[in-house]
Amino acid sequence: MDLHLADAHVHWHRRWLERSAADVLLSALRADVAWEVHRIRMFGRQVDSPRLSCWMGDAGASYRYSGADFVPVPWHPALLPLRDRLAEFCGATFNSVLLNRYRDGEDAMGWHRDNEPELGPAPLIASLSLGAERRFLLRRRDDHGRKAEVALGHGDLLVMGGATQTHYQHALPRTARPVSERINLTFRWVTPRG
Repeated sequence: MDLHLADAHVHWHRRWLERSAADVLLSALRADVAWEVHRIRMFGRQVDSPRLSCWMGDAGASYRYSGADFVPVPWHPALLPLRDRLAEFCGATFNSVLLNRYRDGEDAMGWHRDNEPELGPAPLIASLSLGAERRFLLRRRDDHGRKAEVALGHGDLLVMGGATQTHYQHALPRTARPVSERINLTFRWVTPRG
């Protein structure tokens, strides 16, 4: 489903990954990934990010965001066929993935853009959700009143491309309602550093 946002290409594919495959992948990532709390810069100071994360990908796909450098750990074997399937589906190449683990409704992601130089001027971000359904918000940078919201569920794929990162910010807000764990995988191409 196209979200029909001006100056953006955002497509929501509900249940892109069938439930049984999503269940197996969620279980494997919970058990096998070396989850850590990334230190990020917010409002000029270093803080712990409110979620667990892991940067994974090809050698050389280093990434800098929120004032920190991240060197990828090798691909988890379960993610290689998924990366290839996503590449074919999206017509793009991915050399890295950021895994975020939201343990409950207190874990969140604030308003931001994926606009780091390593991603290029019009990055394609393929975001796969596993586990609990959570609200995902988008808003225009020049008019915060222009918003869109989707409820990303288990196996849903959200693809952001074109000028989306130029004109929009996105967030995964906290929620007071009881919610179980969610893992999000954002596949992307990072220009290797020379």
